[in-house]
Amino acid sequence: MSWDWFGDQDYWASRLVFQRMLAAIYLLAFLVALNQFRALLGERGLLPVPRFLSRTRLRESPSVFHAHYSDRFFVAVAGTGALVSAVLVSGLADGLPVWAHLLLWAVPWVLYLSIVNVGQVWYSFGWESLLLETGFLAIFLGPAHVEPPVLVLWLLLWLLFRVEFGAGMIKVRGDRCWRDLTCLYYHHETQPMPGPLSWYFHHLPRPLHKVEVAANHVAQLVVPFVLFAPQPAATVAAGVVIVTQGWLVLSGNFAWLNVITITLAVSAVDGGLFPLAPPEPGETPGWYRAVVLALTAAVVVLSYWPIRNLLGRGQIMNYSFNRLHLVNTYGAFGTVTRDRHEVIIEGTDEPAVTPETTWREYELKGKPGDPRRRPPQIAPYHLRLDWQLWFVSLSSRYGARWLPELATKLLTADPRTLKLFRRNPFPGSAPTFVRARLFHYRYTTRRERRETGAWWVREPVGMVIRTCRLADDGTAVPVGYPD
Repeated sequence: MSWDWFGDQDYWASRLVFQRMLAAIYLLAFLVALNQFRALLGERGLLPVPRFLSRTRLRESPSVFHAHYSDRFFVAVAGTGALVSAVLVSGLADGLPVWAHLLLWAVPWVLYLSIVNVGQVWYSFGWESLLLETGFLAIFLGPAHVEPPVLVLWLLLWLLFRVEFGAGMIKVRGDRCWRDLTCLYYHHETQPMPGPLSWYFHHLPRPLHKVEVAANHVAQLVVPFVLFAPQPAATVAAGVVIVTQGWLVLSGNFAWLNVITITLAVSAVDGGLFPLAPPEPGETPGWYRAVVLALTAAVVVLSYWPIRNLLGRGQIMNYSFNRLHLVNTYGAFGTVTRDRHEVIIEGTDEPAVTPETTWREYELKGKPGDPRRRPPQIAPYHLRLDWQLWFVSLSSRYGARWLPELATKLLTADPRTLKLFRRNPFPGSAPTFVRARLFHYRYTTRRERRETGAWWVREPVGMVIRTCRLADDGTAVPVGYPD
């Protein structure tokens, strides 16, 4: 039997670029974990990992932390993942034997899986599963001295297809505004994390917003099928994906969702378009072929669940059908909110709360707060507290498990928690009372922007955390003072 079909040297450069980009995303993900885990998941975090592990079995959440957890061990795990990712970015692993290369790529996948599976709500985002599924397939792409395996390249296309087509289907089946092309009348204003250009996108002419939505439908419902066509059609389709995802990068902050989708699209590009000359390919080991065939068979079997989900009437989005986050279903913004609300956390150091009390705001790093502050560029970095507070603005039940603990941390001026904020209004001290109010936000008009310099107009509409103080047992308790 001839194995000439197994590899395709025309995708050598595409594979190389894909691997570098994916390794860079891994590196970023591990750095995010190192920067935020103590406050969110550490032994004294908002949702401590040890507490989670005490009620969860290994088969329910596969993770190295079931063997041992401490904050120092978490640093070792995330630090090792970052170090290996940096090695992969540099290309130092390209010359390794096939078996060693596969094992090295397996390290960040195992370590990041371990973090995600204990990350609880802080790691409940679709791009976590997307990174894990992409990273798992990347294990089997092989080093630079063997031809890129065609079957793995096709599996990457199948993943990209599910990402794009799933997102398109959830839209046309969901909110009516996607079908009448009006969703972008609202989305740029109400999206979780607006970026520095989002105000300008929002104020584009409404006919252009309709063109944007129509183009999105073509990009997500038609173009994904062309990815499987022969070249150069597949490269053109990948280019459309890259351009549309780049548009999303400019218009909002969606962590690394858009960047990893672009990375997947790169794997479909004809390698001849990159200014990189492939070497003469070496011999492909027989055991490697067997592993790739087994991987392909496993993905085919696991694809039953996402296919059923895509074809079924009750489509769900961003769902993993197994604890290893393999062959998932994806999608985003099946429903678009029409009004923007923000949770604004405030504190005071006065001894009692009165109607004349002066409240000072805890400003978050990414989400809107001060109406005069321009929305910053955050993506591809991921601010996990900011994102979860967007969900809380939709319904306080999203924060039921951790909002009281957040109030306690602020009342005790916990330094790790305060690092999650851009500004601490009580440097060197702790507030006597804290509360969280819900505000309605809207973008300023062009005229309001010229006259005031503000990006937002806001007004209070309710409470999320009623005024509370620190009790004798060290927890936040509500008080009877007026809000």
